[in-house]
Amino acid sequence: PVYICADAFRQWKVLLMIIVDDAGSFLPAMNHSPWEGVTIADFVMPFFLFIVGVALALAYKRVPDKLDATRKATLRALKLFCVGLVLQGGFFHGVRSLTFGVDITQIRLMGILQRIAIAYLVTALCQIWLKGDDDVDSGLDLIKRYRYQLLAGLLITITYMVLLYGTYVPDWEYRISGPGSTEKTFTVKCGVRGDSGPGCNAVGMIDRKILGIQHLYGRPVYARSQQCSIDSPQNGPLPPDAPSWCQAPFDPEGLLSSVMAIVTCLIGLQYGHIIVHFQKHRERIMHWLVPSFGMLVLAFAMDFFGMHMNKPLYTVSYTLCTAGTAGLLFAGIYTLVDLYGYRRPTIAMEWMGMHALMIFVLIACNILPIFIHGFYWGEPNNNLLKFIGIRA
Repeated sequence: PVYICADAFRQWKVLLMIIVDDAGSFLPAMNHSPWEGVTIADFVMPFFLFIVGVALALAYKRVPDKLDATRKATLRALKLFCVGLVLQGGFFHGVRSLTFGVDITQIRLMGILQRIAIAYLVTALCQIWLKGDDDVDSGLDLIKRYRYQLLAGLLITITYMVLLYGTYVPDWEYRISGPGSTEKTFTVKCGVRGDSGPGCNAVGMIDRKILGIQHLYGRPVYARSQQCSIDSPQNGPLPPDAPSWCQAPFDPEGLLSSVMAIVTCLIGLQYGHIIVHFQKHRERIMHWLVPSFGMLVLAFAMDFFGMHMNKPLYTVSYTLCTAGTAGLLFAGIYTLVDLYGYRRPTIAMEWMGMHALMIFVLIACNILPIFIHGFYWGEPNNNLLKFIGIRA
């Protein structure tokens, strides 16, 4: 029965993903925040990472052969990363385009599945290699048994904060294609440390230096901000006084921001440990609620004092807020489904929970709409998508 709550959590997460994917274009609260702050859509990715961590704690309760487990986890992560390259690297050209293929020199290297692959691999390795043999009879014992995993999460967080707030960001340039074959060059003036704005943050700079600006996501989320769109929070024409960085590529699943995604997965791992080591419902729920409320309090305190919640940067306050919310939701679903047996609302979506990744690939990556679009009558516009209202 302990797996029921995990599947139920995945079911509601998938449902939320589908809702925000379809409703985000006309409901601002269902779309990603243009920069600072969080909306409902900004909880989908952390919820996915959180439940991956929970599942890893259950999958690796016992590891008889650590080297074999490491090999299998590495292969799974590599497969997921490669699938992400194909699905989100630009190979498919859009819902309304029947063409495909991508220039390797321009392929997007990072993406949602790539981020999940990185977080999965690091968390799996922590679970395989970094756990003690101490008996667990209390929350303190749990911390002692998994102290090296907690230390790893702390070191990752400290490294992220040092890089985000301590890295010097110089001035930089980028080019975009203009009318015909002309190119327009923009210069972004920075010369700062610790900036968390769209143009001069260390997250973007590290991606530009390591991955190359040509391999970043070309439709940045900040293009919908008030500084960059007269129709904000939707996309729109640039204001006359728009900053020079408004059209610059920026990857919301970049390298440094994915570092904190690992922490979200590690937090989920600790929640899974509670299922493994505590058998009474009350003990499990209390050990979930206390850290969840603690993370939320700390997240809002950090936001109040200037370390704002920001999904594109995956800030520490954002990590704590989304993980704390995921913990509360997980505890609530466990109480309803496992404790009181209210399975009826989840039975209809049980298949969705067990095939969450496949549904994400089919719907969120537009694979299913593109497949349906490939069958038309007379001309490409006359297809099923036209009648159900899906747009490119």
